[in-house]
Amino acid sequence: MKEETARFVGQQIVDAGGNTATIDATRLLGQTIVSLRTWGKHFLIETPTMAIRIHFLLFGTYRINEQREGKPPRLYLRTAAGEELNFYACSVREIDVDLDSQYDWRADVMGDAWDPALARKKLRARPDMLACDALLDQDIFSGVGNIIKNEVLFRIRVHPASTVGALPAPKLRALVEQARQYSFDFLGWKRQWVLKQHWLAHAKRICPRCAIPFSKAHLGHSKRRSFFCEQCQKRYGEPVPDSSAPHSRLLP
Repeated sequence: MKEETARFVGQQIVDAGGNTATIDATRLLGQTIVSLRTWGKHFLIETPTMAIRIHFLLFGTYRINEQREGKPPRLYLRTAAGEELNFYACSVREIDVDLDSQYDWRADVMGDAWDPALARKKLRARPDMLACDALLDQDIFSGVGNIIKNEVLFRIRVHPASTVGALPAPKLRALVEQARQYSFDFLGWKRQWVLKQHWLAHAKRICPRCAIPFSKAHLGHSKRRSFFCEQCQKRYGEPVPDSSAPHSRLLP
């Protein structure tokens, strides 16, 4: 989306609205779009006097210069150049216009400012955190979601219930490196419409390495679904008891 909307920078907003109740969209009228930036799932629209944060949550969508869907957009913007942006099923908020004071751009796994050394430092500061929670922590890996979490852990052969502090240095480094690498792989496959063909663990039933059933569990504080192989993904650290997390084996 950042690439597709780049041309909107410098354009003047002549119409704005939608069914959002969290901002006064009329304040955008006459404003020039100074920048369009991203941080994970945050899409940031900056004008000289205000900044809008679009968070796409789980099911958010957008349309550019396309006929609107049947339901009204959460927010729409039309420019003097005759172009239009529509956002659906998302969170819309006004935030402080000084974006650099609110976002650590070094945490965005696909950003130019990504800092792997900083990510490793943050991980070492939280040795009791589970690997599955670490990859979903947006302050460490902004932009990483549940699919990438499962695929990265399978790729580096680490059990999702491993504790970060117990990971050997090469595994910790691999976790950080692959969080970024798989994100770019994900984007490349998505552009080619072949993303699901490359999943090895997420939503799968059989481990492609060991040919045994995967396990599925809602692990960690996030309780997001984890798909993993008990044989080839090593658990580092003592198991963390969590009676509230259901665990099951996926049968063929």
